[in-house]
Amino acid sequence: MGRVAHSKSQTTGSGLRLTFRLSIIGAAAMVVLLALALPVLSQSGRQKPPSKGGKPATGPISDRPGSPSSPSTPSQKVAEEIEENDIVRISSNLVPIPVSVIDRRGNAITNLKLEEFELRVDGQPRPLSDLTRSETSVRLAMLFDNSGSLDAARDFEKQAAIRFFRKVMRSKDEAAIYSIETDSYLAQPLTSNISRLEQTIALFGKPEGGTSLFDAIVKASSYLRPYTGRRVLVIVSDGIETTSNYTDFDAVVQRVLADDCQVYVVQTGLYDGANLRALAAERRMEQLTSQTGGAVYLPKTTTQLDIAFDQIAADLAHQYVLSYYPGVENRDGRLHVLDLTVKTRNDVRVRSRKGYYAPKPATSAGR
Repeated sequence: MGRVAHSKSQTTGSGLRLTFRLSIIGAAAMVVLLALALPVLSQSGRQKPPSKGGKPATGPISDRPGSPSSPSTPSQKVAEEIEENDIVRISSNLVPIPVSVIDRRGNAITNLKLEEFELRVDGQPRPLSDLTRSETSVRLAMLFDNSGSLDAARDFEKQAAIRFFRKVMRSKDEAAIYSIETDSYLAQPLTSNISRLEQTIALFGKPEGGTSLFDAIVKASSYLRPYTGRRVLVIVSDGIETTSNYTDFDAVVQRVLADDCQVYVVQTGLYDGANLRALAAERRMEQLTSQTGGAVYLPKTTTQLDIAFDQIAADLAHQYVLSYYPGVENRDGRLHVLDLTVKTRNDVRVRSRKGYYAPKPATSAGR
């Protein structure tokens, strides 16, 4: 009995020691497994969520601004914010510069390259970023004078305007028509339907009432502002202003420049000799067109009237469109003077806009 009890005691002791050893081995194994799993868990915890647009970051991390090699830096978010702001800056800060280049004989020069142009802004040379040709679409608003001050050669003026649409309109272009009268209004919204434009002109009745020319100019330039392409105003009027709510002509020019519109004027109704009102109107129209890169035509006969429309159509067909992106320091809401020349030739005349208004950057609160 004593031996049996001693044997049982030895057996029990051996079992306890074996159990203890297995427990130690098991604990050690858990420690090893946990040590191996921690880096994986830690790495998965540092993964960034997708960007706001649902697209993951692309390209090596070291290529992103402000990011060395550590994936835990918030450079992806910073880079995305910079890119978004740059897109806003570019889309809202582009200054398009339609340009007509004419030789001494009056012929359009059409084979110039971007590097042949030189731009100065406030007297300082600035880079031009792009050049396109007349394939750029046109958004045009014709301002047709239906006031009592314009009555001479009325039927021919309407026919000349109708022929103008046929000559200048392409499939990608659109035009609108404003009626200049006491209460100037949009008679035909933008359309590519030439028949509809012709019908609008043809149905205008006998001119009567006041001439709210300035109001029509401001309304038309604001109307074209949201649209892409070249924005063009063609004014068919004697230029005499009588009843507008806008009375400050300089402010009207500022509005047109801010809306990036180019203005052409066919100044009709001045056949019988000039008076003081007509001379003042002529000076205003010359200032408006020269500031915006357009031209004013003073036809004295019905034949010259038709030629004036032909010249505008030809000018639009042969233009260059240059692009300039002002720096942030120039976004001050002020007028900046533009001076564009052709470096490679001194026998040409360049007609382009003379200034632009740079919008102020949006504040963070306004975004």
